[in-house]
Amino acid sequence: MRIALLTSSLGAGGAERVATTLCNAWDKRGDSVKLISTYSGGGKPFYDIEAGVDLEFLSDIVGDNSKSFMNYIRRYFALRRTLLKTKPDVVVSFLPNVNVVSILALAFTGIPVVVCERRDPSSQPTNKFWEYGCSVLYRFADAVVVQTQNVRNTIGEIYPNLKKVVTIANPLSLELIQRQPERVDCAVRKSLLSLGRLAPEKQVEHTILTFSRIASAFSDWDLHIYGDGPMREELEVLTRELKLSSRIFFGGRTINPWQIMESSDLFVMTSRFEGFPNALLEAMCMGLPCVAYDCPSGPQDISLGGKVALLANLNNQDQLSTHLSSLMGNQELRNNLGKLARESVIERFHLNKVLNDWDNLFKGLGVKGE
Repeated sequence: MRIALLTSSLGAGGAERVATTLCNAWDKRGDSVKLISTYSGGGKPFYDIEAGVDLEFLSDIVGDNSKSFMNYIRRYFALRRTLLKTKPDVVVSFLPNVNVVSILALAFTGIPVVVCERRDPSSQPTNKFWEYGCSVLYRFADAVVVQTQNVRNTIGEIYPNLKKVVTIANPLSLELIQRQPERVDCAVRKSLLSLGRLAPEKQVEHTILTFSRIASAFSDWDLHIYGDGPMREELEVLTRELKLSSRIFFGGRTINPWQIMESSDLFVMTSRFEGFPNALLEAMCMGLPCVAYDCPSGPQDISLGGKVALLANLNNQDQLSTHLSSLMGNQELRNNLGKLARESVIERFHLNKVLNDWDNLFKGLGVKGE
């Protein structure tokens, strides 16, 4: 099968991780895969990409990485020419702006296009221009892929007249699944882990404030915050004001999240909204007991409604504090929940299962390949 996957940048984000994971898996099984980054700035991939994947940056094809209106037009026609030359059996597109351009670029070509909505449009805003483009053009896509059942149930109210809506979750890579985390409660100090972009929607201040409420009761625990973003300085100031600089540590952005998860004891996530949080999914796969806000969308699906990870009502710091305290004070409970979490997510989000979901979608669209 000839598959072309289009995404914006190839940075360190969750969508980029999923895009590269899928492309690598399709390549390894023998599909012909072309990965196109439409980001005007070009750049180098953050995640490893198999040598067999044909990687192209649209800015390199055009020879201009400026953000002028005329350059956007040149990139559009360059994308259409590239896809017509490649003649893929199907095109998969990630993120609203790329989805809109992909549908337009493939108009009247007869090439099936599948657009992937990586967020919950009912709760996660985007640029008004692209939002309007999605509402007008998504109906012309052969399928819209969403990540959770909740989004599948509501997306038709936001983007009308969709041909086909399919739920396909993010996959766990084989490399992650094959790791064998061992949790031994012998460390002098225990680690509560927060990992993600330090931006308003992640609400890391909720994690810090909740930890401050229970820190004195759990004097052998520290909070380790990994990630970077516009709120880092503000969060560091908050930590100093709470006089917890000796208990709360900022590790910055990391290229080794799995190693950090291996050395942690408990994971927490207090986002206002998510699409399908890879950090939570991967922490559970690493056998970490997890506590998260029940935000739209993702935690409800990943945790099986709170059965394999503890959920606190959105923005309810009292409930969050109770859940964290119950786990921080009970090693056996942490071990049991972490083991249950790992078994559950591997069963449901194994790469091979997710690839099978994609294959079923392609077959349903009449994509036969070679």
